[in-house]
Amino acid sequence: MKNQSVKKNIDWICVIIYSTLVIMGWLNIFSSSLSSTEDTYQKQLIFIAFTIPLIFVILAVDGKFYEKYASVIYVVGLLSLAGLFVFGKTIKGQTNWYSFGSFGVQPSEFVKTATALAIAKYMSDSQINLKDTNKQIQVLAILGLPILLIVPHDPGSALIYTIFLIVLYREGLPAWYIWTGFIAITLFIFTLVFEPQYVILMALIAIIIVYWRSRLANRNIIASGIIFTLISGFVLSVNYVFENVFKQHHRDRFNILLGKSVDLKGIGYNTNQSEIAIGSGGWFGKGFLEGTQTKGGFVPEQHTDYIFTTVGEEWGFVGSLVVIALFVTLFLRIIFLAERQKTKFSRVYGYCCAGILFIHFFVNIAMVIGIFPTIGVPLPFFSYGGSGLWGFTILLFIFLKMDANKVNEW
Repeated sequence: MKNQSVKKNIDWICVIIYSTLVIMGWLNIFSSSLSSTEDTYQKQLIFIAFTIPLIFVILAVDGKFYEKYASVIYVVGLLSLAGLFVFGKTIKGQTNWYSFGSFGVQPSEFVKTATALAIAKYMSDSQINLKDTNKQIQVLAILGLPILLIVPHDPGSALIYTIFLIVLYREGLPAWYIWTGFIAITLFIFTLVFEPQYVILMALIAIIIVYWRSRLANRNIIASGIIFTLISGFVLSVNYVFENVFKQHHRDRFNILLGKSVDLKGIGYNTNQSEIAIGSGGWFGKGFLEGTQTKGGFVPEQHTDYIFTTVGEEWGFVGSLVVIALFVTLFLRIIFLAERQKTKFSRVYGYCCAGILFIHFFVNIAMVIGIFPTIGVPLPFFSYGGSGLWGFTILLFIFLKMDANKVNEW
């Protein structure tokens, strides 16, 4: 009866979109690796085949299992990240893999789901009020622990976790957290482009304007002074952090993105070639298996982080728009399903699911078209790799199981 209930109540719209994206992803991997000596597309087909029993297992497990054992899953996820410091294998300069012979597993791809479950579990407590500072510290600690463990190995993946702040804001986290992050990123970029003293001057003018417009509301001049001091300190520290904390390839990517340097044959090669490939596709593309940039192997890592270049070149603007529309439809559908959940746990997890998929989608495509630094974020269901495909599949289908199970929740 349970299997019949799941089959009847599962959201088939999400399942169909998921299946379509996975198939389209494999076709693009096939095209991008056909001229290579590696059997990439065969391996991806094996990874896809393994998702079928994986989905059945996820749907067969009782929906309450994920809520009951969310904390255990989260701790296991943290331990898997901590283990990388001892047992991790370094691939392309990043020690974020466990190696089992010729097979590798990237735990960070699964810890996103574990973190989403942990946050949903914490927020499902009826006593949780994110207006309380202690509760804010606790939930941010849940979010911060995996970030601290991932940053040394894979800073790009750590960036993905910032999307949880939007989910927490939806659940009552004060807006100043979001604004602080936005302002910090803006100040950081401005300081890399302009001299620090000019950025501080702009900040001072902005604070004076805000203070002047708010003076009738008894705005505290001491608080404004403290904010200006903090901003000044942050701005003056940017160059030190950029030169001494960031690695050279990170600095190069930011400099190229901000137009401070041009290196079309070095660190900027991937982005330049991806832009050429996408631009050459025109409106309707060159046709499946007909991409000259793809066949010529001009774009390194095209079957992984730069898989969208194949879409742009062979399917053109129209084909790219179809892929983007499918992703956006999936995001909106998950949000719609999240809103109709009967439990807070399922709702929060649903928003985490939509957020994680969206931030990967947004950052990857922004990276490929050259408006974001290259940070190694895969495109969900498209990029080559078993860990990524299975991680996204687990993330999505746990939520679909929760949604299918809502008829039994009160």
